[in-house]
Amino acid sequence: MHQLTPYVPGEQPKIRNLIKLNTNENPYGPSPKALNAIEIEAGNSLRLYSDPSSERLVNAITQYYKLKPQQVFVGNGSDEVLAHTFQALFQQDKPLLFPDITYSFYPVYCKLYRIEAETIPLNSNLEISLSDYLQPNGGIIFPNPNAPTGHGVGLGEIEMLLKKNTDSVVVVDEAYVDFGGESAVTLINEYPNLLVIQTFSKSRSLAGLRVGFAMGHEELIAGLIRVKDSFNSYPLDSIAISGAAAAIQDKTHFEYTRKRIITSREQLTVELEGLGFNIIPSQANFLFVTHPQYVAADLAADLRVRNIIVRYFNKPRIDQYLRITVGTDDECKTLVDALKEIIKNESNHEG
Repeated sequence: MHQLTPYVPGEQPKIRNLIKLNTNENPYGPSPKALNAIEIEAGNSLRLYSDPSSERLVNAITQYYKLKPQQVFVGNGSDEVLAHTFQALFQQDKPLLFPDITYSFYPVYCKLYRIEAETIPLNSNLEISLSDYLQPNGGIIFPNPNAPTGHGVGLGEIEMLLKKNTDSVVVVDEAYVDFGGESAVTLINEYPNLLVIQTFSKSRSLAGLRVGFAMGHEELIAGLIRVKDSFNSYPLDSIAISGAAAAIQDKTHFEYTRKRIITSREQLTVELEGLGFNIIPSQANFLFVTHPQYVAADLAADLRVRNIIVRYFNKPRIDQYLRITVGTDDECKTLVDALKEIIKNESNHEG
């Protein structure tokens, strides 16, 4: 255990008047219907254990995605769902494949569960090329859109992989798919080795509630349930079950906030490109940006002085990039104004 290198989450600083653009949280509040459901649930019934099968939430997810209850698994955030997936489905005698630049919990789980892994490099444009995964493996996992790049893989490419990779499980981690990607959930009934994992943290503004879920063939879901029931039979409390069920049923609020973020992302892209930034096309609620004339770490530090926090990864190939969460329009404007000031100051200093 001393050899484990744990996952490092995005900083959650306690600074007043902070513009927090580092952890991809939704800038808009949860569905009012979800908040009402949470308020109703927060009563005397909390003396009782929650439903271990989370039936109400499972049924809401199945109705939304037109699946059967046996095809849905819910857990305490998508990170727990991922952990159970690694333990239940990836204990194989061949290596698990995932991108070299991706969600950094994947290698953590591999070490924790002693799973052999092999990373597949992103191409020169920092894109996932699924044809590179057509090799012997004990499983494949990748985010779509990828994190921290925001780049998405088309449904046709995913189906190509599923058609050719039939002997191992393919997991598509769709934490950000609602901001412009194509969900692979439509392929579940056709490909029994496909597992799709999503979360309520991003597009439904419930990061603090900790609710994630997986969708796939009944046998895959049964494997996750076996691990869950051997670890914690009650992963979701009653408040989380009620709030998440109400959130997924409120399609109006979901569409309104989702579209606002997409529009803000497109506008922010134009503004940053006007300042000379190069930006990877994003289908997520964040941008992955680099500037050919400025050091990324220095830009992050200069923004922090101005009470704006973005995410910097000091890792090979991406140490000159910043990941910037799309905030409200006012937050995005403050960010752009700050960057204009930083660049102007640097230009004056050089002059």
